[in-house]
Amino acid sequence: MMFFVRSHKGPGRRVTSNVVTMTTSASVTTGSESAVRAGGTVTDRLVEANEQYAADFTDPGMDARPVLRVAVVACMDARLDLHAALGLELGDCHTIRNAGGVVTDDVIRSLTISQRKLGTRSIVLIHHTGCGLETITEDFREELEHEVGQRPAWAVEAFRDVDQDVRQSMQRVRTSPFLLHSDDVRGFVFDVKTGLLREVDPA
Repeated sequence: MMFFVRSHKGPGRRVTSNVVTMTTSASVTTGSESAVRAGGTVTDRLVEANEQYAADFTDPGMDARPVLRVAVVACMDARLDLHAALGLELGDCHTIRNAGGVVTDDVIRSLTISQRKLGTRSIVLIHHTGCGLETITEDFREELEHEVGQRPAWAVEAFRDVDQDVRQSMQRVRTSPFLLHSDDVRGFVFDVKTGLLREVDPA
């Protein structure tokens, strides 16, 4: 399915529509690996990149409220370039990411602040094919307990059916008593082979 997102530009913004074909970092050459091999750590490389970024940085003069009033909850998978894929620009949205893109208590915390204090109204949930959470189980918590002597308080949130997990995440959002707006909640699965979003029927 094609997913259309409105993108606004500047004061008196011109509105354009973008058809989404999601890109992945796997196809982009960054020079990161060679930079690390040449000496220093990954963090050193990031700090150096920031210095170059800051040299040309100009304060955009934005406030903290997302222009499009949307929050995107997605997996932390490095292959998902959300801003480029959804036609989003700096300041357009809130992006909340974790392992699996599942709606946990902490995601509800962020969404509640996003809506009640920073004006967002819509929520987009994005899982993807080939997710690492499909390869593990809740036994991972027991493995950690045996290794470090303490059982994690958090759930792994592993799943086997990505569509069903998207539905569960939508349901968690829609039934949360803390969220003001749950009428515009949509869930998608990103196909890592084709780069396309497929919408999941909440029924």
